[in-house]
Amino acid sequence: MKWEKLKPPEPDDPMCCCECNYDQYGCCCDCEDLDEAFNRWLKDRPPKGGSQSPVLGAMIDKLEISMIPALVLLPVLLRVAALHYLLGIIILTALPILVLWYYYATHRKKRRTLFFLTLALFSLFHMYYLFITEIIPRGDVSQLQVCAVTTGVILTVISLIHTKRGTGLVTTSLHKAHSLEANKGAAHLNGSVQSAASSGTAAEFQTTKEAVAAKWSSCPVCKIMRPPRAGHCRTCGSCVQRLDHHCIWINSCVGQANHRSFLLTLSVFVLTSLYGISLVLCSLCPQQYLMTALLYCPGVYSQSSMALCFTCAWYSSIVTGGLLHLLVVQVLNISFNVTEREAQLALRSKTGKRRLWGLVIVTGEYSRGFCHNWVEFLTMADASVSPRSSLTDLV
Repeated sequence: MKWEKLKPPEPDDPMCCCECNYDQYGCCCDCEDLDEAFNRWLKDRPPKGGSQSPVLGAMIDKLEISMIPALVLLPVLLRVAALHYLLGIIILTALPILVLWYYYATHRKKRRTLFFLTLALFSLFHMYYLFITEIIPRGDVSQLQVCAVTTGVILTVISLIHTKRGTGLVTTSLHKAHSLEANKGAAHLNGSVQSAASSGTAAEFQTTKEAVAAKWSSCPVCKIMRPPRAGHCRTCGSCVQRLDHHCIWINSCVGQANHRSFLLTLSVFVLTSLYGISLVLCSLCPQQYLMTALLYCPGVYSQSSMALCFTCAWYSSIVTGGLLHLLVVQVLNISFNVTEREAQLALRSKTGKRRLWGLVIVTGEYSRGFCHNWVEFLTMADASVSPRSSLTDLV
C-alpha cells in the first residue's frame, strides 16, 4: 500500500468525483480509488486485475465498515442486555471498553472516522425513539415534558450542524490580510514617530513591530504562516485558528470558528440527556428516589419493554457521564484561557501546572482573569469560513 493512501484526507482536497472530467453524473466522494475506477469504467477500460468490479471494490473500500456496529449491533446488544441484569452488566461494561479500543486504534493511524459521529447520532435518535414508543404510552409523562425533550433533541442537532460548518482553517489570504493591515498601522504609527522626532520612541516602535511579527509562525507541514494559538491537526491535515482539539464525536476540529457552538452542543445534549433519563426512571420506578432508581429498581425485569428502557437509561447515563466530563474540562479550560492543545504542549515541555485534581492545565500565558477570559471567549471574532457549504462538510 502506498504512503499516500495512509495519509489523512485533506478537508479541502480538490480531487473529487464531482470535479472529474469523465464523471458526468457526479458523486460526493473524495476517494482517488473510486475516481480511478469510474474513469476506467466510463472510458470502457478493462480493470487492472481481478474478477471483482473495480467500481464495486472501490465503493466497498470507501464505505466505512466501522459504521455497521453503530447501526446494527447497538440495538441488538441493548436488547440482549435487557434479558437479564448480569447480561446488562457484562455488555454495558464491554461497550465502553470496545469504544475506547477503537478510539486508540483510529487515533494511532491519524485517520478521520465516522464511527463516533454515527454512534452519537444513532444513540440520540434511538433513545428518543424508545422514549416516544415505550415511555409516553405509560401515561407518566406530560405533553410539556415531551415538548421539552423534543426541543432539546432538535437544538442538539441544529447546534451540531452549526458546529460542523466550519472550524476556521488558516489560509494564505489570512496572512496577507494581516500583513496589509499591519503595514497600514505601522505606516500610521511610523509617521507619528517621525513627526515626534524621538529616537527612543522609534526604537520602542521597532521593538513592538518585531514582537507582533514574531507571533506568527510557519507551519512545517502546510508551509503557510499561521497566527498565534493556531495549530496543525494531523488528523484533518490542515492548520486551524486557535486549535483546541480534534473531536472524534463530531469528526472535525474544534477551533476559533466553532468552539462556542461546540460548547453549546455539549451543554444542550447533556441537559437533554439528564432530563430524559430522569423522566424514564420516574416512569419505571415511581416508588424510588431518582438518585437510587438507577441502582435499584425492583420489578423492572418483569416486562421486556421496561427492562429495555432501564438498560437504555443505563447506556445513556454512561454516554452522558463521558460527555459531562468533556464539558467540565472545556469550561475549566475557557475559565483559565487555555486550549487543550496548549495544555498538552505545556505538559510535554513541563511548563504547565495541574489544577483542580488534574482537570485543567494552567499555563498562565493568555489568562487575564476569570471574567476577562470568558468575555474574550464569547466575543472573539469568528474565523474565516468558506462560503461554499455542502452536505459533505457535515460529515
